[in-house]
Amino acid sequence: MQPRDPRTSQFIRSSMAREMLDAETEHRLALAWRDQRDEAALHRLIEAYTRLAVSVATRYRRYGMSLDDLIQQGNLGLMRAAEKYDPENGARFSTYAAWWIRASMQEYVMRNWSVVRTATNAAQKKLFFHLRKTLIKLEDGEIRREGLSRTIARELDVPEEQVEIMLGRMSGQDLSLNVTQNGEEDGRDWMDALEDDTVATEAQVLNDLEAQRRRALLHSAVQELPEREQRIITERHLSESPRTLAEIGVDLGISKERVRQLEERAVTRITKAVQEAARVEVPA
Repeated sequence: MQPRDPRTSQFIRSSMAREMLDAETEHRLALAWRDQRDEAALHRLIEAYTRLAVSVATRYRRYGMSLDDLIQQGNLGLMRAAEKYDPENGARFSTYAAWWIRASMQEYVMRNWSVVRTATNAAQKKLFFHLRKTLIKLEDGEIRREGLSRTIARELDVPEEQVEIMLGRMSGQDLSLNVTQNGEEDGRDWMDALEDDTVATEAQVLNDLEAQRRRALLHSAVQELPEREQRIITERHLSESPRTLAEIGVDLGISKERVRQLEERAVTRITKAVQEAARVEVPA
């Protein structure tokens, strides 16, 4: 572990010593920043919650990241939260900011932990940050690999094949692509064996335009859903930190199975709406 920069230690001490804001003060400062762009109010609001950035950063150190860098990322998330926070939505700023701080740190860890092991979708991202804790919880030397994967998938509410992918990535060792294939000095590097999959400029432009069109169709279809189904789809598939069926069920006051049924119905509606919209856009 790298020695801590004295400036970081001083920042941590000063953060922990700063004032705690009550809900009324939070609301007043947030309104002053949103409506009047009062920088003094913004500064006080952010300073009061740098302690959150410090607290969250200490939990993400287990991924081998520098505490200094993690705190910096947390502060970026905190500033982003202050910019996007709506003081009229009823949530405390501290609660809202904590989400943005975690999201900022998770994104940083995902980018820097390992090029080879980086998660590529929401399910794998969820696995990356919860797999270790789940493995400890389920630790059993008698469980076969297949049984463990199935258990983790059920516990975290993710596809079993994604569990297998992440287990493989996290158990593997990073190797340099500049190492020769046969270990000899005159051998070819592994880098030389990689296929050049660069997309031609024209094809890339067309792909980008098509992707934009599909995103627009998807967004429009989601907006047409009933409020409850729209919330389920957003929190399950469009959120930086997807929630489980059980968590959403608790918030909505319904069972996990009912949430699953609503999710399936919403997906069917979205698929149908996107397909119909796509057909309309095709020229006769």
